[in-house]
Amino acid sequence: MASSNDARGKDGQRRREPGGSLTGLALGSLPLLLFLLFPLAALLLFLSPADWWLHIRSESAVRALLVTLKTSLAATAICVAAGTPVALLLAGGRFRGKEWLDTLVDLPLTVPPVVAGVALLLAFGRNGLIGKHLSVFGLEIGFTSAAVVMAQVFVASPYFIKSARAGFETVDRNLVAAAATLGAGPWKTFRFVVLPLARPSLLAGVLLVWARALSEFGATMMFAGNFPGRTQTLTLAVMSAMESDLPTAVAVSTLVLILSIVTLVAAKWLAARWRPSVV
Repeated sequence: MASSNDARGKDGQRRREPGGSLTGLALGSLPLLLFLLFPLAALLLFLSPADWWLHIRSESAVRALLVTLKTSLAATAICVAAGTPVALLLAGGRFRGKEWLDTLVDLPLTVPPVVAGVALLLAFGRNGLIGKHLSVFGLEIGFTSAAVVMAQVFVASPYFIKSARAGFETVDRNLVAAAATLGAGPWKTFRFVVLPLARPSLLAGVLLVWARALSEFGATMMFAGNFPGRTQTLTLAVMSAMESDLPTAVAVSTLVLILSIVTLVAAKWLAARWRPSVV
């Protein structure tokens, strides 16, 4: 009964949505939604399941898949380990320089990946700002699998930090204070109070980071190169296959799309579990 009254204005008339009726909004949304849908459908329908399975088992596709899984999982682990303290810091209240730190964390979301790759090369390449000092010790980062991981971490880390921060900010501070009153130290409080409450948000962040690392292209190309079996990821394999083997390029592209869809659906499901319900 209350919900029925809430849906009506003071004059008893049903309130209208600010942008118009639902049907009108749906019709207005249709052109963009179809524009997004048709290319994805064309990609999924280009090959039959039998042909897709044949091309996805090619040597180049398998090698690119192995490189991608190895590097993206490593990048995800680094983002979680290094990004959790940053997320806790940003969620912990106001302090001098917080806005600048927040801007720095968000910057990779707006910097073009190709530009990020150039920046990484100038910093960690053989003659880079830091790389030239590492070369003295025989450490070469550019155009190696380590460079792939670093490129993925650079572009993907904001996705975990933003999701983790949102989860940490929902934790009731009274519970944290109660744990401290009962004698729990910072680590114990984090492990048994903060972490369980923020877990859905953290897991969603992990999935989003992995999906972004999986699809990384520009920064990897500039900083790590495109060497089959060493730095050639799935997205780079698509570029190489487009020059001579369209079916393989489509098969690999379809695989990346399917993984992205599954990951995004899982992340949204976790985010829905984390979102507090309205009473």
